[in-house]
Amino acid sequence: MICQTFDQYLEGQTGPWFNMSNFYIHKLCRFHQFVIPFKSKTSDDVGFIYQGFQSSNLSLYGLAKITNNGLLQITNNTKLQTAHAFYPNPINFKKTSNSSAFSFSTQFVFAMVPDVPGATSPGMAFVIAPTRVLARGPSTKFLGLFDETTNGSPKNHVFAVELDTFQEQEFGDINDNHVGIDINSVKSKVSQPASYQANNKNSFDNLTLSSGQRMQLWVEYDGVDRRINVTLAPIVAAKPNTPLLSLSYDLSPILLQTMYVGFSASTSPIELGTVHFVLGWSFKMNGDAQALDLSRLPKLPRFGHKKVSKFFTVGLPLLSLLFLLIVAFGAAYYLRRKWKYAEVLEEWEHAYGPHRFKYKDLYIATKGFTERELLGEGGFGRVYKGVLPTNRVEVAVKKVSHQARQGIREFIAEIVSIGRLRHRNLVPLLGYCRRKRELLLVYEFMSKGSLDRFLFNQPKRTLNWSERFRVIRGVASGLLYLHEEWEQVVIHRDVKASNVLLDDELNGRLGDFGLARLYDHGTLPQTTHVAGSLGYLAPEYSRTGRATTSTDVYAFGAFLLEVACGRRPIEHRAVPEENIILVDLVFSCWKAGNILQAVDQKLGTEYVKEEADLGLKLGLLCSHSEPEIRPSMRQVLLYLEGSVALPDLSVLAMGVSAVGLGFGHPAGFEDIKSSFATSTDKSFSYTAEDSILSGGR
Repeated sequence: MICQTFDQYLEGQTGPWFNMSNFYIHKLCRFHQFVIPFKSKTSDDVGFIYQGFQSSNLSLYGLAKITNNGLLQITNNTKLQTAHAFYPNPINFKKTSNSSAFSFSTQFVFAMVPDVPGATSPGMAFVIAPTRVLARGPSTKFLGLFDETTNGSPKNHVFAVELDTFQEQEFGDINDNHVGIDINSVKSKVSQPASYQANNKNSFDNLTLSSGQRMQLWVEYDGVDRRINVTLAPIVAAKPNTPLLSLSYDLSPILLQTMYVGFSASTSPIELGTVHFVLGWSFKMNGDAQALDLSRLPKLPRFGHKKVSKFFTVGLPLLSLLFLLIVAFGAAYYLRRKWKYAEVLEEWEHAYGPHRFKYKDLYIATKGFTERELLGEGGFGRVYKGVLPTNRVEVAVKKVSHQARQGIREFIAEIVSIGRLRHRNLVPLLGYCRRKRELLLVYEFMSKGSLDRFLFNQPKRTLNWSERFRVIRGVASGLLYLHEEWEQVVIHRDVKASNVLLDDELNGRLGDFGLARLYDHGTLPQTTHVAGSLGYLAPEYSRTGRATTSTDVYAFGAFLLEVACGRRPIEHRAVPEENIILVDLVFSCWKAGNILQAVDQKLGTEYVKEEADLGLKLGLLCSHSEPEIRPSMRQVLLYLEGSVALPDLSVLAMGVSAVGLGFGHPAGFEDIKSSFATSTDKSFSYTAEDSILSGGR
């Protein structure tokens, strides 16, 4: 305001001397614009504001000094010293010595920075005193305000607000972190732990005075209500509406007509203590102190050892550790994934590319071959349901153990050839995969599962006779295709109800053809290994170990009786014991002249007697112990379709047994054999080589 008035005055003046002399006055006024005191309309309304103390003219004593960047540093770590910093001019607090004290208010920003974390020392105080010469020399516990002789004297006329960080039991300090109002003594009239109540809260939050953080303090005295309010807040908070301290007290007897305002402090008995700073200060008589612009205040210096960035002390080690962990986990994940999806792929297998699946795709399809996806388990391995991730096709994946490498190449070649088989009554083999000592075969998924689920174990749904007979004809048609209608002879080796799967329309489809060959490839040449299921093995297969189309016919006979009778070929718990072997039971019923007695009792009378009679007798014929007597699959299908009449079996009474006990050939054998040979264009006595695929025709 002064400078503005002076500028207006200069605008109307001229002359060389006048312009030169007043130029410097104008510049000086501009330089001190933000640090010199300002007068209001009356001399009693003194006010000033320091946005930092650069070029200020404060009265300093002891350790107090102004730093290069404009901080008021009141103390340092020199032990047992005092420090004072006062506004240089006295201020009128009364009109006369006997009148009431004026109102006043002040705001300042301070910081107490410890040399080392946890270091303690006496605090500091805002003080109004009749003189700038207070206690000299050691005055540790008196905050530089008094000494042993003057503390508590009514002649002091000192008002102070202490920011105390040292607990003196002698003066009744409540703790070592409190704010108090002192009058003529450091024994506070009222005090509270350092805290503040934010305007959006109902409780006080604690503050630590010697934390090194910047804080704000407001001291206000209402000369009319005679009340002192002291408010504390962190630098980031607005002035709270609720003061920390509020004391009803008349300062008129304490304050003289003219007084000095400033700060006082003392240092610790040791050289490790707290350094006190004031960053900005505003004061006003008879009004509110002008608010400090916190953005313009000088910055605090760095104390102690140069603080190393947390990035280097914490962040970088953590990042390095995290990087190593990521690399380790990445390597572990890669190796685990590589092991998890590892498969055996030899050079010669590249030719079978379209028929080979990736193990990873099969693993994903079966959800890791979990028990939930398990469809069943048999002699050749476990079967899992899966959905291929590439085309969402449902498949059944059979895991077959293969311990020996001998013959695997030939077997894979045969499997790939089998994959080209296409018949409505065969389960399509889509391809394969090799992994370590496992072979995985991928089939088209049959939604209804295996036939034996509908025949045994108290199924929820029982197949009626027409459905059973359709399945029998379908399996016969599939076997005929394998034996005679494809480019090579394929021997199934394990025809049974559990290897017959049903599609959505309950059509029978023969699966698992050729798997027994795997075990033949894995055995030594001089050993005899018979693969198949008990009750389905032809007598000559058990003796020689050589599979032929005729051994498949024998197994089909057992299967036919199994479907018609609803019993397994061997029932160990059957009563009486002579009924344990199914073929012997059917043979005895036929011999007794009542073969239909063997039909599945679950059907009751709901079956076609002619078809049932045909099926049971054909099952006995296919189960003959002599392979020459058994019909071929072409003849079997002709019988089932009714194209050729089944021959009379009475002459075969001595030759039927499940275990090959009947080797006698009754009279008429040659006639029957001759009739078999003329019933089809191809001889039924054809036998294939000991292979799944027995070569071209």
